[in-house]
Amino acid sequence: MIKKLLLFVLLLSALHSTSVEGQERVLMDETGREVKMPAAAKRIVSLAPSITEILFALGLNDEIAGVTDYCDYPDLCSTKPRIGGFVNPNLERIVSLKPDLILGIRDGTRDETVRRLNELGFSVYRVDPKGFDGVMKTIRNLGEITGREEAAGKIVRSMMTRKERIFSLTRSLQTPGVFFQVGDAPMVTVGKETLTDHLIRLAGGRSVTENESLDYPLYSIEAVIKKAPEIIIMSSMDNRKDYSNLIRKWQNWKMIPAVRNNAIHVIDSNLVDRPTPRIAEGLETLAKMIHPEVFGKTQRDK
Repeated sequence: MIKKLLLFVLLLSALHSTSVEGQERVLMDETGREVKMPAAAKRIVSLAPSITEILFALGLNDEIAGVTDYCDYPDLCSTKPRIGGFVNPNLERIVSLKPDLILGIRDGTRDETVRRLNELGFSVYRVDPKGFDGVMKTIRNLGEITGREEAAGKIVRSMMTRKERIFSLTRSLQTPGVFFQVGDAPMVTVGKETLTDHLIRLAGGRSVTENESLDYPLYSIEAVIKKAPEIIIMSSMDNRKDYSNLIRKWQNWKMIPAVRNNAIHVIDSNLVDRPTPRIAEGLETLAKMIHPEVFGKTQRDK
């Protein structure tokens, strides 16, 4: 059965390429790999929600041939074929879609997945966005390899304008300590060099867990009390949760300045943990939560 499946995959892979001699190029991806790809990709498979979101923002609706089961933005994602999970995509399904370009991300697309797709004759370009500027670089790169440089430039200019505005309004202010809560049971936060940590700094705050070496370390309530954050921001990882109950749960710890001053907020997780154009909106939302004295008071999400 396994041999038959492998033969089926190999036969399909022989049919997938639509590029012809003289219409291919070799580029370096963001992980330092040389990738051979068509001059103008017509069938693109995305291996990450953030990549899918960027492709739609670039106006590549017709060129997107497949997305992961976790791709949920924009709504047009629902019209696209699914290729399985984020970390373990279905290779047989990918082959059946006959892509001429596959896009992955360093933090999610495994080396083994890239190797197997390469063996089947597919081009895999991986991005590696780090921080706000890194996201803009990725948008530019994806715009270049898909022939949407103008659209990418427009998106990046808008992001830069919004970033510079936030910086100009917060650079002379004090930087309050922020505890960013990702999970509740167990409680998880963000470590240094994560995208969220970077956005908090750009928004004029300081993550109280900025020195944690792990990207998403577990945290105890005792550790939070010791850090004494002035602001608590919870990420809405699950939109089905009742976050008002979690906010009330914090009221048991009045010794924490954020609790005592009623500075507890909820933010859409996709605005701060997905490296997409929407992080500009996430940056603005964080700035309003961290510095309400500048941007006006924010209401907690219900």
